[in-house]
Amino acid sequence: MRPAGGERRPRLGAVLLIALGLVVATLLAAVHVTQGSADVGLPELLSLLTGTGDEQSAAVFLASRVPRMAAGVVVGIALGVAGLVLQSVSRNVLASPDTLAVNAGSYLAVVVVAAFGISLPVLGGGAVAFLGGLAAAGVVLALSAGGSRSSGSGGGGTVRLVLAGSAIALALTALTTMLLLLFPERTNGLYAWSQGTLAQTGIGPAAQLAPVVAVAVAALLVFARQFDLVALGDDTATVLGVDVRRTRLIGVLIAVLLSAAAVALVGPIGFVGLSAPAIVRLIAVRVPGMQKHVLLIPAAAVMGVIVVLGADVLLRLAFGGQAGVEVPTGIVTTIFGAVFLVALALRSRATSEAASGFVIGAGLSPRGRRLVIGASIVLLVVLAFVSLLLGDAKLLGGDVLNWVTGQAGPLVEFVMNTRAPRVAAAVLAGAALAVAGTVVQAVSRNPLAEPAILGVTGGAGVGAVLVITFWPLASFVGVTTGGFAGAAVAALVVFGLSLRGGLATSRLILVGLGVSAAASAIVAMLIIATDPYNAAKALTWMSGSTYGRTFPQLIPLLVVLVVSLPVLAGMRRELDLLAFDDDTPRVLGVRLGSARLGLLAIAVALTATAVSAVGVVGFVGLVAPHAARALVGARHGLVLPLAALFGALLVTVADTIGRTVIAPGQLPAGLVTAVVGAPYFVWLLWRSRRTA
Repeated sequence: MRPAGGERRPRLGAVLLIALGLVVATLLAAVHVTQGSADVGLPELLSLLTGTGDEQSAAVFLASRVPRMAAGVVVGIALGVAGLVLQSVSRNVLASPDTLAVNAGSYLAVVVVAAFGISLPVLGGGAVAFLGGLAAAGVVLALSAGGSRSSGSGGGGTVRLVLAGSAIALALTALTTMLLLLFPERTNGLYAWSQGTLAQTGIGPAAQLAPVVAVAVAALLVFARQFDLVALGDDTATVLGVDVRRTRLIGVLIAVLLSAAAVALVGPIGFVGLSAPAIVRLIAVRVPGMQKHVLLIPAAAVMGVIVVLGADVLLRLAFGGQAGVEVPTGIVTTIFGAVFLVALALRSRATSEAASGFVIGAGLSPRGRRLVIGASIVLLVVLAFVSLLLGDAKLLGGDVLNWVTGQAGPLVEFVMNTRAPRVAAAVLAGAALAVAGTVVQAVSRNPLAEPAILGVTGGAGVGAVLVITFWPLASFVGVTTGGFAGAAVAALVVFGLSLRGGLATSRLILVGLGVSAAASAIVAMLIIATDPYNAAKALTWMSGSTYGRTFPQLIPLLVVLVVSLPVLAGMRRELDLLAFDDDTPRVLGVRLGSARLGLLAIAVALTATAVSAVGVVGFVGLVAPHAARALVGARHGLVLPLAALFGALLVTVADTIGRTVIAPGQLPAGLVTAVVGAPYFVWLLWRSRRTA
């Protein structure tokens, strides 16, 4: 009898803790309904509760405040529980609707339906979101699988899962952005909605999806014991009679259903599904008896509500009631979740799990390497010339020659004066991003690192957008300066925090992804708060575009490239040694600290000027160095020039495709590079999975 009583006492403590969470959530809900743009607060609420309130106050509460609060409760429960279950079935503390690309897949499915002019009810939209999220989660889980399942690693390495989810999410987001730009009338308002907003037009949507969420949570509670056993490892669970594969499939299906319901109701609210269950697990470790899923599930639901309503309350306390209308709640939760992700990265054991399996061979023979570099130069010249001919107005080779010699007519003169700077911007920016990626990978000894994944590109975007927002008449030099400052701050944060683990792969990538997510949220907040009705402008900037560039605007980028390339060529030996290990450079007299600092400063300068010139372009700094190493080996004396050529080729081709496939409409070059680069990144992950 004593053990039974001893078990009840710890569980009683856990139940009391959950009850305390319910009290906190209730208090937040009470504060939440008193906030808003209308002058209706606590006195009016109390008068309504006592039956003495007026009709106008009642209308505000019932039509606006209560639906918003109800949406926050439903979404908090759905995302908190979904994240907990995804972490349990994958045995990965970083699994969530965000890191598994569930939100990105659901959002893409909803935008596809809207782009084709199909109007669906709330439940129909939820079904579409479910299919999109399920497909994305399946791909990510398949790519991140690996390791010894019997040992409890289950769903693969932490970094592998986050990288796979990030790559898939970037590709899906690029496709979504294409649709938003191609069908602006049909998708109007979906940009702000994509950040996750609790604003509702009535209680109907929340009332329709609440039963779906309740049934899904109840179904998960039925399988609570199976989840407990799966957490012990596949072999142990199988011996104890659990069908691991079926349990894992059921958990993923129900978690994706919950995430899809949240997306259908308020859009993809970021990082709630990561931070809420992670907080619960940190608490459960210190509370005896709370690590059972029968208690973890309701605790995650309560914590999800606290995170969502707390973020919304803080948003309107800090910026006023109107901020609840203009700034989506998901921006606040994303920033909070990004900080939490960085904290988890600093607490976790530093590993280099992502680096294994990514060496793609020693490259070609010396003669083959020379041929590849020569052919790349010729191909770049040819493609740049072809790019000058293509666009909304087709030109001939003679037109280009006439323009060069100053004999072109007015029409050709106008077209070439606008098109030639764009081609030059694509070439220079592509080369700069590729070289920056090569340097970052060598310094961090991480073949998956690149300026975008490590947050440097996002930091440059924040700096540039800040200048554009608060100084609309700022010169291009001012925008470039802002981009450089933002990139420098982001680099200092990422590498400064990661240095505590010796720039270990896991910590570097997780901190970088956290900073990148926070940067994206800050940019979205700036855009929505200052220019909410011009989403196309925002999307074009954040997607990377050469539109409207002039030759004078490219001077800073050209200067940085001209200065950086000879310096890097002179430091090619240091790059080779830094990419090897820490001990060898020290033995050979390389000062690690100063060498790393100088190389990272060059990478930051290249990234900042490239972002200022063409906006945010991802994957170039990852794809180009990998492709170069596959052909010429690991020597940076050859990798750097070939990576620069490949980067220039990739962005030039992407820009040309974007200007021609839907002419006179245009697609930003960054979207095309994401669609091309993400599959290559996925292939790298798949190859690593097979060889690990």
